[in-house]
Amino acid sequence: MNSCNRRLALGALAIAVSAATAAQAQQALESIQRARVVRIAIPTDYPPYGFVGKDLTPQGLDIDMAAYVAGKLGVRAELVPVTSANRVPYLQTRKVDVIISTLGKTPEREQVVDFTHAYSPFFQAVFAPKSMVVRNWQDLSGKTASVTRGAMADTELAKVMPPDLTVRRFDDHVGTVSAFTSGQVQVIATSAAEGGMIMQQNPQLNVEFKLVLKDSPNFIGVAKGETALRDRLNAIILEARQNGEIERLSRKWLGRPPGELPL
Repeated sequence: MNSCNRRLALGALAIAVSAATAAQAQQALESIQRARVVRIAIPTDYPPYGFVGKDLTPQGLDIDMAAYVAGKLGVRAELVPVTSANRVPYLQTRKVDVIISTLGKTPEREQVVDFTHAYSPFFQAVFAPKSMVVRNWQDLSGKTASVTRGAMADTELAKVMPPDLTVRRFDDHVGTVSAFTSGQVQVIATSAAEGGMIMQQNPQLNVEFKLVLKDSPNFIGVAKGETALRDRLNAIILEARQNGEIERLSRKWLGRPPGELPL
């Protein structure tokens, strides 16, 4: 085979592989409908979005949203507990079809995940006792903080923290919160929702919000290239906005309306 024919053959092969990959990437929605099951990654250590109730079953805003999505798809929801660190890898390795687990949108994640419209409000912040003066990032100098490894608070804190802030990273939110409430660290970087839970459950600590790390609503994530599934989920979210379901879930679990969520 001469060089010209070889280039043509390699080009044809590349086109064929690309077409096959694209076709495979569009199989998620079809597979869900055929199996009558959608595997949804959910949090179980992050109240009020996802936690294990007294009856040992998952509950929270994300769990209710997962049930709503499955119902609109006309299939059964198979809930798969994940952590902040493994939820995207679970999606990439096809252990789940969808992520509904306080997933914020970042440029790094957009390389491997396709995002739907936002479905709930969320923001990251730093919390500490009222007695501690924290008016700016330099006020964290020389202090200790806990954060969940791989969570958005971890990424955002790294951008603004002073070099002599000692950060202890934990693989789940339970460890992050425990380190703070037990006095192992002085401040915690986490979501406003979790900060609120800490204040409610530990009034003796006299904790308050200090600084905003990032305003970041939650999105549903699907594997990169799964546009058919993403588009179907977008339609479900838009309907939920119009029929009041998004408003109901936000008020039920967060105690406030969702506000202006981005499309």
